Amino acid sequence: MKIALSTDERTDLVETLLKELNERHHTVEYIGPEAGEDADWPEVTCRAAELVASGAADEGIVMCWTGTGASIAANKVKGIRAALCRDAETAKGARIWNHANVLALSLQATSESVLKEILDAWFSTKFSDDEWNLKQIERIRHMETKLG
Repeated sequence: MKIALSTDERTDLVETLLKELNERHHTVEYIGPEAGEDADWPEVTCRAAELVASGAADEGIVMCWTGTGASIAANKVKGIRAALCRDAETAKGARIWNHANVLALSLQATSESVLKEILDAWFSTKFSDDEWNLKQIERIRHMETKLG
């Protein structure tokens, strides 16, 4: 699976995430600074989200200090359903009920062990396909079109 990964700061958590994604046999399109540099989170997040929305990447992972800004920025891109996840259960629910295609993470609040649990839940949980949940996702798509 091709993952668009963005961050505004290259921290140890980013290095761990890159290693984890590689070990899980994902291809990563990295969008962000190198060590010691920084970038503007709206810009790098938008580029990652656009890759997912266009189909150039299967899914995205966006990161900033709290994860909130990255999730807000990603959700501005049509077709993106970004979820800020601080634990595995939230990641699982975001996949099942929200069909989240972008995972937002906090650089500050996510430990390496919790990161691995979140990734396990994210990649192992399928989108729900029952009638009720599909209706909810269709409502979200309608809102995107209507509210633009």
